[in-house]
Amino acid sequence: MIVSWDQLPALAGRVVMVDGSFDPLHEGHIAYFAAAREFGDSVLCNIADDSWTKRKHPVLLPQSGRAIVIDAIRHIAYVHCASNTTRDVLEHLRPRVYVKGSDWLRRGGIPNDEQIVCDLLNVQVRYVETVFNSSSKLLRQLGVR
Repeated sequence: MIVSWDQLPALAGRVVMVDGSFDPLHEGHIAYFAAAREFGDSVLCNIADDSWTKRKHPVLLPQSGRAIVIDAIRHIAYVHCASNTTRDVLEHLRPRVYVKGSDWLRRGGIPNDEQIVCDLLNVQVRYVETVFNSSSKLLRQLGVR
C-alpha cells in the first residue's frame, strides 16, 4: 500500500523502515527487504525522491514508478514516496526499527542527525548484511555516470 505523509503517524511503532533510492532495483534490495521483514513487523519502504537520486546518477525510473514496483514486492507492506529528509520521515513516522545495510557501518553508521532522532524516539537501528550489489556499480558498468 502506498501511503502519504499524513498517513505515516498511524503506523508509528508498528513498522520496520527501510529507505533508499532503489534505482535500479536489484537482488541486493530484495535481500535487504527480506532481512528487514525478519524483525517481525510490517516493512515500510521510504523511497528517495528523484532530486536525491539525480545527485548520484540519472534517474532510470521516476519515484512514482519505483513506488509501484516496490509496492508489488511481498516483503513490503507500505511504500512512502519521500519529499522530506530521512530524518524528517523518521521523526514523523516513528518506526519501531530502522534497518540499513551493513555498508553503512563501514561509513561510520547512519548520519548523525538520523541517529539523534532514533535515540530520542527509541527507534532501534539495525544493520543487515545484504549488500550483494550496488545500483551505482551496476550503472558504472553500463557506462552511466
